[in-house]
Amino acid sequence: MNRKRQILSILAGVWLLSLSSCRVRHTPATLAPVPVPSAYAGSLNDPNTDSLSIGNDPYNRLFTDANLVALIDTALARNLDVKMALQRLEVTRAQYGISQAALRPQVDAVVSAGVDRYGRYTLNGVGNYDTNFSEYVTGSSIIPNPVPDYFVGFRSSWEIDLWGKLRNRKRAAYNRVLASQEGRNVIVTDLVAEVARLYFTLLSLDAELEIIRDNVELQQQALSLVEVQKAAGRVTELAVQQFNAQLLNTKSLEGGVRQQILQAENQINVLLGRYPQPIQRGISIREQQLPATVAAGVPAQLMSRRPDIRQVERELEAANIDVAVARAEFLPSLNLTPYVGLNAFRLGVLGNVESMTAGILGGLSTPVLNRRFIKGNLRVTEAERNRSFLAYQQVILRGVSEVVQSLKGLENFRNVADYQTQQVDVLKQAATTSDNLFATGYATYLEVITAQRSVLESELSLINTKRSQFLSLVDLYRALGGGWQ
Repeated sequence: MNRKRQILSILAGVWLLSLSSCRVRHTPATLAPVPVPSAYAGSLNDPNTDSLSIGNDPYNRLFTDANLVALIDTALARNLDVKMALQRLEVTRAQYGISQAALRPQVDAVVSAGVDRYGRYTLNGVGNYDTNFSEYVTGSSIIPNPVPDYFVGFRSSWEIDLWGKLRNRKRAAYNRVLASQEGRNVIVTDLVAEVARLYFTLLSLDAELEIIRDNVELQQQALSLVEVQKAAGRVTELAVQQFNAQLLNTKSLEGGVRQQILQAENQINVLLGRYPQPIQRGISIREQQLPATVAAGVPAQLMSRRPDIRQVERELEAANIDVAVARAEFLPSLNLTPYVGLNAFRLGVLGNVESMTAGILGGLSTPVLNRRFIKGNLRVTEAERNRSFLAYQQVILRGVSEVVQSLKGLENFRNVADYQTQQVDVLKQAATTSDNLFATGYATYLEVITAQRSVLESELSLINTKRSQFLSLVDLYRALGGGWQ
């Protein structure tokens, strides 16, 4: 009875010690905040309208083309990078579960058997031999030689978290779970943006192909006209050759654009996790409309909206906690190894209640000769923490710069598109005028060729500018952290 009381007293003391140790924790250092500008450079956005930022809009609200929305939906469901990101998330969740288990006692069910033969001149050999002569040792209590040892029961090991080391490891693992979740959101944001970029690129290539075909038709008509004029003796063979050369050059452009269309379609299909097949398109890029107003909010909101910033922030928090764990390695650790079960040196009495045994061993250890190793580990974790802090600053700087660049791109390309639209109208009128003058003999064939070439180049430039407008919108949406919500 006294022995049971002693065991209970020891266990109660250990329990109280474990509770008190919760207050003695090696807390991580506080990280310095990273300053950000109050507004984007050159932006006219009202900071009070931040909630209107397009980064808060789901992609099916920003993009009104039903075909594009359907492609993005398919990509999010089937993209292999997204699926791999989910598996990486499962790995971090499992690691977090491991860190939680380290706070609890490890209990093993044990069935063991062994045998020892003690020498005549050993402590156990002499003691066992002498014990068997006692009048109180009879029957199954007589110690055989060799001595079997049978055990059936439970053994446990438990490290008491005196300094919060194990709890900090759990916190670091939890932050890495959150970082992994944000990493998946980064992939989703990039995927939405990339599908949209390729889709608008595909629409612009379709428009280029249409422009090339229209110009081929016009240039064929011009070639037929100059052949008639040659037959009438009004122009030479050189004029026919020049018109024919321009027509062949324009036709050659079609093959290059077709190849670009094929490449863009294949890239979209890869993102959608499927083999090559045609991509359904909506209305032409000429008829696609940009939002009337585009709000970007304020830079401070990027901290909570952009998943790459949130990911690096979580990784920084985990790295900072790792430093606290490394410092706690210098402090003593308390380990308990209790056991309970049935133990006997005769198999026949193993099930007897008198074979019941229990015990507990506690040990307090502190590093002595391996402190250099622990110091090296501390330096590594501090360097990783500092690197993570620099990466955090870098991703914020890059995020603000991307927003400014995309905002300016929308504004600048809108102005360029307005001027180019006027240019195309003027050049089309000039081409018509040159045809009429050439037919009446008031313009040379070179002037006609130049006018036709200018129309083709200006129309292609206008389509490229409209594509740049939509790509700037997509880049701004991604830069503001849109698409993953």
